[in-house]
Amino acid sequence: MEAQVTEKAAGGPLDGLRIIELAGIGPGPLCAMLLGDLGAEVIRVDRLGAADAILPLPAAFDVVNRGRRPIALDLKNAAGQETLLRLVEQADALIEGFRPGVTERLGIGPDMCHARNPRLVYGRITGYGQTGLLAQSAGHDINYISLTGALHSIRRFGEKPIPPLNLVGDYGGGAMFLALGMLAALLERTRSGRGQVVDAAMVEGAAVLMGAFFALSAAGSWSKEPGTNLLDTGAPFYDVYETSDGKFVAVGALEPKFFAELARRIDLDERFVRNQMDRRSWPELRERLAAIFRTRPRDAWREELEGTDCCVTAVLSLDEAPTHPHNRSRGIFQQIGDAVHPSPAPRFSRSATRRSCPALEAGSQTEPVLRDFGFAAAEIEALRDAHIIA
Repeated sequence: MEAQVTEKAAGGPLDGLRIIELAGIGPGPLCAMLLGDLGAEVIRVDRLGAADAILPLPAAFDVVNRGRRPIALDLKNAAGQETLLRLVEQADALIEGFRPGVTERLGIGPDMCHARNPRLVYGRITGYGQTGLLAQSAGHDINYISLTGALHSIRRFGEKPIPPLNLVGDYGGGAMFLALGMLAALLERTRSGRGQVVDAAMVEGAAVLMGAFFALSAAGSWSKEPGTNLLDTGAPFYDVYETSDGKFVAVGALEPKFFAELARRIDLDERFVRNQMDRRSWPELRERLAAIFRTRPRDAWREELEGTDCCVTAVLSLDEAPTHPHNRSRGIFQQIGDAVHPSPAPRFSRSATRRSCPALEAGSQTEPVLRDFGFAAAEIEALRDAHIIA
């Protein structure tokens, strides 16, 4: 296993970049995974004896921490901080997801790191940002998206908001925007020769994701009553329907030509096609669609409608998704060790990404990594004897 991680085989557009990740939860690890998938060498720095994970996973199943070279340091000790700063001297970027001021108090904040490496891109991810009234407040995805209009908008008519897993705040508004910001800063560095701090806040990222809906609302094209619009289950031709076997299909026939094709294939009355955007017809249309889809099992509908312009697909479980024929044809999932992993995305015409490696146990690469960064055997032994490294 160690050979797979340490051989540093070329692959991906970020090949040659070296990134230090201060281990955390949520968006930071996913951002590091994305950058690692694209070819960067990611060194994950765990705290000695740390066990903060809400849902701890054995390394064999830890998809998000794949592809890293994990080391463990005592960052509350001056020797541990100095060890990290020596790694920073040879790194291109660093990722941290602590509350504002934590890394400064540890002696490894942006100023300290830039004093050692002015070219370093220092990526910071928080819920509320490095400044502002709530900067020091605790929170999670559900809190961040509640401040942006996103959580309020995700619900059926007359029902309470539904937290959309932690996809919108942690991952969409957090990890993706942190990765975007860091790549932009690395690109800018090619012109200026200087690093900088990237301040990514999940509240701000989630707000950007809501941009189109703020626009529609301002234009009077989006009802302020959730669950009554085209994309929030208000429209019967953009919703989920139960099938005869208790499973579900997703219907996304928004455009008239697609809805007309759906109507033709399921023998829906032509009058519904003529009046597709007439909201007065929506309650009856919803009832009719629900009755039709309840007549057959999900996979029968899938066999008949998937691959057509009806915009109907099966709603698959986590176990089913990797086996879907399209997902297989594209290799969207891959088996790595004991776990199913989503394959790296996006894809590149020249800089093909390499196969991901499973996550390794925290601290298991400490000594090989330090050797690669130029630490002498005697230094490593001294750090180990002083319990600074795992």
